[in-house]
Amino acid sequence: MRYVQIDTQSDPGSTDFPSTSKQKELSSLLAEELRAMGITDAAMDPYGYVYATISSNTALPVPVICFCSHVDTAPDCSGTGVKPILHKKYSGADIVLPDDPAQVISVNAYPYLSEHIGNDVITAGGLTLLGADDKAGVAEIMDMANYLMQHPEVKHGTIKILFTPDEEVGHGTAKLDLAKLGADFAYTLDGGELGTLEDETFSADGVTITIHGVIAHPGYAKGKMVNAIKIAGEILQSLPKNEWSPETTSAREGFVHPLQINGLAEKATIGFLIRDFGTAQLPVHAAKLKKIAAAVIQKYPGASMDFEVQEQYRNMKEVLDQHPQIIANAEEAYRRTGLTPVKEPIRGGTDGSRLSFMGLPCPNLFTGMQAIHSKHEWIGVRDMQKAVDMLVALVQVWAEE
Repeated sequence: MRYVQIDTQSDPGSTDFPSTSKQKELSSLLAEELRAMGITDAAMDPYGYVYATISSNTALPVPVICFCSHVDTAPDCSGTGVKPILHKKYSGADIVLPDDPAQVISVNAYPYLSEHIGNDVITAGGLTLLGADDKAGVAEIMDMANYLMQHPEVKHGTIKILFTPDEEVGHGTAKLDLAKLGADFAYTLDGGELGTLEDETFSADGVTITIHGVIAHPGYAKGKMVNAIKIAGEILQSLPKNEWSPETTSAREGFVHPLQINGLAEKATIGFLIRDFGTAQLPVHAAKLKKIAAAVIQKYPGASMDFEVQEQYRNMKEVLDQHPQIIANAEEAYRRTGLTPVKEPIRGGTDGSRLSFMGLPCPNLFTGMQAIHSKHEWIGVRDMQKAVDMLVALVQVWAEE
């Protein structure tokens, strides 16, 4: 509840790193708190990353394991002036958020909330997101670290702690120093419901279509002007209506998503996200989109387009399947904590996607966060405590292996 009150919202339009300097306020605090626990090497680097080491307390050769969460919150919803509220022993009734009574969190809208009746729940006040994504993960890693430092009888190998900036704007690993981190395997704490274990993400590309029209003075444009904005609109109108989009797909279906549009009559750009669990399907989706756009462009003599594909991230399962022990150990830790592991793919990506392809295999563990990126964001304290218990079990499983 302290961490979420620090505004760490990242900015997708910024060219700085981190994209907002205010993220460093939380990172600096975390490094300070880790040092207060006795973790002497804890420090924030100039880019806002926090690195820390809990030394091994066993003579056995144990792989170095990293636990990672991001400090930034999403640009989708305000993170300024977050007022966290602890709802003690949640009754099951609708939660009316006091700063905007129109914001109501109900079991009807969020059935998982029913599993928290009788337990404590945390929400924001109604004007902002809560920031459980991913300050829940941050808090759980911090609590695990504190527990291990206070209980040296719990045997574990060397543990690395990593807090990253700018995950929400896709740059969470951009300035990461893997050699400095020095880990063999990693886990992100950035998942949702209790017991979920995610070893698969979308593969992702971005596409930018730049439309070049023909400009002329609008008073004398007859037979001359070719309006790039109108062409952009027609391309969007030509996309399939009942398939191939986020709003019409689920489970393992991929999609193409127009994310932003900018421009003038002379030149306009459309930015797209392409997502699929099969990496080989990305160029198939891109080719289909290019064909749709080209068919529209052909109707306008003098117009042209540029079609640029940018690689974003890849399905981490391609890497994790080569290291089955990472998932097996996590599943064992879940069971020791009284949980049944629920493996499911992420219809999105995490820092773990990029870390895996950078050479640090990294699945995603649950934190409990719900309704993320919205004013309805909430989390159950029970889930957070279970996450800490699971992490303590996990480091012991690795030490035993």
